[in-house]
Amino acid sequence: MTDKQLHRADHVPDAPPVLRGLSEIINKVIDLAAADRISLREVLRAIGDASFAPILLLPALAVATPLSGIPFFSTTMGILIFLIAGQMLLQRQHLWFPDWVLRREVQGHLVRDGFRKLYPVAHWIDARTQARLRIFARRPLVFVPQMLCLVSGLIMPLLEFVPFSSSIIGVGVALLALGMLTRDGLLTLIGMLPYAIVGWLIVRAAT
Repeated sequence: MTDKQLHRADHVPDAPPVLRGLSEIINKVIDLAAADRISLREVLRAIGDASFAPILLLPALAVATPLSGIPFFSTTMGILIFLIAGQMLLQRQHLWFPDWVLRREVQGHLVRDGFRKLYPVAHWIDARTQARLRIFARRPLVFVPQMLCLVSGLIMPLLEFVPFSSSIIGVGVALLALGMLTRDGLLTLIGMLPYAIVGWLIVRAAT
């Protein structure tokens, strides 16, 4: 396959079946990070772009790890979250990213170390995730978490220099994405709690 075919006008190429569990997604990323450097294009080629939720999980999880300490890493992940959530709202069939985003690389050992730290939480969540309250993970209500993810990605670059803020937002986006992936409406509602708390604090401060 030629490089031109892989680019497909900067669309991510079709790939193997979509991953379904948080631990499975983390394992796939760690395997890919065995190389010295890993690019977003390589990750998306392995995971596929037919379902957006697993791909939305990746930048959200990444900013929840020590990788968020890399200068402008949170900004790049915020851009990814914004682009993915926006295309989810538009109900596109396949993801599109600018070529400069697809070429962005990170050292493999940083990715491995960061994602390995998520294992305990991932196993705990996978053991308790199930399809329930599906009405909150389907249209039209699913547009609410998708819009929250869009706004999260939009503001993340603005929080680049506020310690831990991007990581907190990343956790919220990850919970929303996992809820949409597993059709777990309860998990989707839990993912909205941080936003509800922040909104309440803003209203209280304003009044």
